[in-house]
Amino acid sequence: MTGTTSPGRHRPRHRAARAASAAALALAGALSLGAAPAPAAAAPARPAADPLARYHHQQLHWKSCLLGPDDTTGKELEQAGAQCADVTVPLDYARPDGRTLTVAISRIRGTDTAHRVGALLLNSGGPGGPTLGDPPFVRRAMGQVAARYDVVGVDPRFVGRSTPLDCHWPTGSMIRGAGTDRAGFAHEVRFAAGLARRCRTHAGDLLPHSSTRNTARDMDVIRAALGERRISYLGYSYGSYLGQVYATMFPGRVDRVVLDGVIDPARYGPRLLRGAEDANRHALRGWADWTAAHHTAYGLGRTRAAVLATVEAARSAAARTPLRVGDYRVDDHVLPVIVFNGLSQDNPTAYGDFAEGVRDLRRAAEGRTVAPSPWLASVLEFALTEHGSGYGSAQTSILCGDVAAPRDPETYWRDLRRAGDRLFAPVTRNINACAFWDPPRERPTTIRADLPALLVNATGDPRTTYPGARAVRRDWPSSRLVTLRDADQHAVYGVYGSRCVDATVNAYLATGRLPATDVGCPRPTS
Repeated sequence: MTGTTSPGRHRPRHRAARAASAAALALAGALSLGAAPAPAAAAPARPAADPLARYHHQQLHWKSCLLGPDDTTGKELEQAGAQCADVTVPLDYARPDGRTLTVAISRIRGTDTAHRVGALLLNSGGPGGPTLGDPPFVRRAMGQVAARYDVVGVDPRFVGRSTPLDCHWPTGSMIRGAGTDRAGFAHEVRFAAGLARRCRTHAGDLLPHSSTRNTARDMDVIRAALGERRISYLGYSYGSYLGQVYATMFPGRVDRVVLDGVIDPARYGPRLLRGAEDANRHALRGWADWTAAHHTAYGLGRTRAAVLATVEAARSAAARTPLRVGDYRVDDHVLPVIVFNGLSQDNPTAYGDFAEGVRDLRRAAEGRTVAPSPWLASVLEFALTEHGSGYGSAQTSILCGDVAAPRDPETYWRDLRRAGDRLFAPVTRNINACAFWDPPRERPTTIRADLPALLVNATGDPRTTYPGARAVRRDWPSSRLVTLRDADQHAVYGVYGSRCVDATVNAYLATGRLPATDVGCPRPTS
């Protein structure tokens, strides 16, 4: 999960690997490709007209991905040999002759044409995460097998370089802490209602068309426009849910499917993070152990208990009086989000960034003047300014557009009271903008039960928790689960540095054959 406060996203890019905790979850049958069933009469049936023919057969115009001298993503794509194109899709698939959108894609073509498998489409999660820049990273993870694929990055509808959806929010996420008392929660109710109101004002014409099902429909238009009969797919975090939806809506269009950071579809929705408290507490303890061992560098305590006490002292201070951190004010609605953001990546770089951030918060709690570290500054910019408004707007529109949330604030208040957790439950169980959203236009997808996919998850994943991956594996007897043991890591393949995981995924991508049994991978020793 990147964008930090996103429910189900880690952007698995090489930049994320270097700074893993940087800030930054009815029509299908009618519109899918294929001929109509033959009538009982002896006369030969004529294929049904394709209502999406203009989209399926569009000519893509490939061009440089570089938008200007400051376009880092474009430079990386250019250096990797990628080209970019805009795919035209209908805003409303029920009215394909109406208004259109563009979906931005990138592609690095495979070089081993004699053994070509096809196109591998990517989604790095979110929802709302841009993926256009990911092909160079994924190709490096794939090693030699990359030559057999055209690796395709996609900025889904309303995201990144695609047609945007922006509610002009003062924050990059609808996810915040509930506060410590009823007055604080009442403030959050008003805040969430205000976010929803801004979306109706600034993007009301787009909101009804923002959903995972429409993103899946866009993927199938991309497939057809690329001239592919079937596509392979690699999805991280929320991207695992998107992959499940696509494979269910277009079962004849998928080849090899890898889902990393697996979301249980039974738990997907605006309250996706609910139930992740134990995994986050475990991750916090793991970070505290590491930080205690590096007390000389960070000075947060020589034992796990001492480090955790430092975190609690900062939380308590913020609940009494907002902490001044640079130009920002950190109160009990923001500080738990900072802690939550620090716990998706299990590596020394991410741990060190988080430790520096906690050190800044402790100093602010002591009344000292603090200039936030780069990691903390990026989290605060994301949470407390309009800088990430487009990301948060798109993410929220998809979550709210997929599954209805409880509308009564008392539902959330009672849940918070029962949880009794002052650090994580205020984030994972708080009310959000979806409580004030219009109902979804379609029912959630009932996911197929026979998907032959390769599932990947770490046992300590604090975002898409391991019990969810186990549940999906039980529901899909034809799938296999690759487990990274003893790591509090969200997104593994090509991100964490597990040769066992990477080799297992690459063998599947190379051969199309799933492992005979589930695979367990140890935590790397170095």
